[in-house]
Amino acid sequence: MLWLIPLFPLVGAILCGILHFRSLAAEREGASPERVRALAGWVAVSAIAASFAIVVTNWWTLVGQAGERVLESSAWAWIDAGSFHVDLSMVFDPLSSVMCLVITGVGLLIHIYSTGYMHGDAGYAKFFAYLNLFVSVMLVLVLSSSLIGLFVGWEGVGLCSYLLIGFWYDKTENAAAGQKAFVMNRIGDASFLLGSFLLISLFSTLDLSEIGEAVPELMASHPGSLALAALLLFGGACGKSAQFPLFTWLPDAMAGPTPVSALIHAATMVTSGIYLTIRLNPLFAAAPSVLLVIGFVGALTALIGASSALFQRDIKKVLAYSTVSQLGYMFLGLAAGAWSSALFHLVTHAFFKGLLFLGAGSVIHGMADEQDMVKMGGLKKHMPRTFVSFLAGAAALSGIPLMSGFFSKDEILTKAFANGALYWPLWIVGVFAAALTAFYTWRMVSLTFFGEERFREDGVHPHESPASMTVPLLILAAASVFGGVLNLPEVLPFSDLLGHWLEPVTELGDTILATGGGGAEHLAHATEWILLGLGSLIALVFAHRGFHAYRRGIVADEAARAKQPELVAFLEAAWRIDSTYMDKVVGSVKLLAFFIASVIDQLAIDGTINAAGAGARSLGARLRRLVDGSVENYALHMAAGAVLLALTWIWF
Repeated sequence: MLWLIPLFPLVGAILCGILHFRSLAAEREGASPERVRALAGWVAVSAIAASFAIVVTNWWTLVGQAGERVLESSAWAWIDAGSFHVDLSMVFDPLSSVMCLVITGVGLLIHIYSTGYMHGDAGYAKFFAYLNLFVSVMLVLVLSSSLIGLFVGWEGVGLCSYLLIGFWYDKTENAAAGQKAFVMNRIGDASFLLGSFLLISLFSTLDLSEIGEAVPELMASHPGSLALAALLLFGGACGKSAQFPLFTWLPDAMAGPTPVSALIHAATMVTSGIYLTIRLNPLFAAAPSVLLVIGFVGALTALIGASSALFQRDIKKVLAYSTVSQLGYMFLGLAAGAWSSALFHLVTHAFFKGLLFLGAGSVIHGMADEQDMVKMGGLKKHMPRTFVSFLAGAAALSGIPLMSGFFSKDEILTKAFANGALYWPLWIVGVFAAALTAFYTWRMVSLTFFGEERFREDGVHPHESPASMTVPLLILAAASVFGGVLNLPEVLPFSDLLGHWLEPVTELGDTILATGGGGAEHLAHATEWILLGLGSLIALVFAHRGFHAYRRGIVADEAARAKQPELVAFLEAAWRIDSTYMDKVVGSVKLLAFFIASVIDQLAIDGTINAAGAGARSLGARLRRLVDGSVENYALHMAAGAVLLALTWIWF
């Protein structure tokens, strides 16, 4: 049954692709393609629903098991060369079960939402084909028992992101965003491949569980190689999970349809790097120096993302930079050895960020495709269901007490604090980024739903979205509010449920960390309560400030721009990292390409070849004079040749 989990959406993608061509044929024949397109939506939704049902069934089987709790499919022997074997199989364990529940559960809601959001689009069936394929390859990534299967899914989500981000490719900026995501992910993938090759040379196997189990045997003899492999794999994770310095593709990924943004940012692609690190937690635990690097990168990314969202006007861009920031928190948790905390935040983030992106899509849909929050305001009475659900997502993202994001974010910060003095600066950065998050989140809420109605001058008449869009919002809103019960702090009853569930996967990594003197220390309950209180206070204070500062529109932004124009411009441009890439890297590459094309290719290579051709033609023309058909000339040439032969014989 495990093979059916990715197979259903794959078959759905194929059927939707066929239906797309049938809809095009119907249009050419002058018939209405709407029935064919509607069928594609139902096929896609049914495929994900079937996959979700199988995931839930297998999860329930795992719940009834004791010990390691593992289900494994029959293996398909792909390569059998002496001592080297490559088997393709799928493993359903506590980690992959959580990932599959998120991918298919949140993915199903996004598919249902898309039936309303994409209604009337000419590429409706093609869109669902891509969307189903995206879910299928992501499931292959998290279910595969080997590095090669994981790599197939890893590259598959990169391809699907390119197809979906640039779905409306007739717009130049959309096509460019898809290309940018594809190229930047290839940079990370090169690092991932190098790390994979190093793992194969070290462990002589591609099986992920065998690699993890063999790490303790090599810790004494090959510590440098293990650290290098972990660092290279993290380089791949930086590309897929949008960490500094490879994060700049993710804000541009919002160029695709809004459901695509929700799927990429919440349930699929960006979680790949988090999953990889947790899956190979023994390897990363054996390299504490690499964990510290991961923590530094994660904290820096969280700060860059949060500060870059402060002055954005595009509602989707605010959420995009927010995703960058929240992914940084997850890597900070991984750096602290808090594997379950990082996964907990991944799950809650899937709930509230999926909700916020879909809520933003509902706003855009009701506002006639307007994305500028400055041109919104007062939408709460026009879009009540969207408003209530969006409010729940905003509360979770900003860490309002008792919301899901509050528990998951503060758990990561607590574990970072408990990791010792080396991690305290990272904890401070994380706390500061949390304050910024609360501020920009409620700035977004205030500008969009409260204050003066600024859309009237544009003749826009906002309206609530259909049930196909708002019902998924309400379900995700409930998950965003109550999702924190999955892993409550130790000071509360029913604590650490997700941590206990994940123990069979993370036990070896925890042991390696404890043996090496790393990992988070056990904090006193009083300290935990103080940290929870601090997190609550920061969230409430900065949420209040962000909300009330923007009730009257962007007056606060204009005041900040007048007072600190360079700082505001710096933050609006996301620390000018992307523009620096364009100027220094892309510009240099274009200059090099021009030099190669103009000087090396045209002058050197083409010039040499053309000169050789011209020389051959000239020589041929000269030789042609010798064979002009004249008997006298032939006789003269024969005589000259005879004389030359005679002289040669006499001389030598």
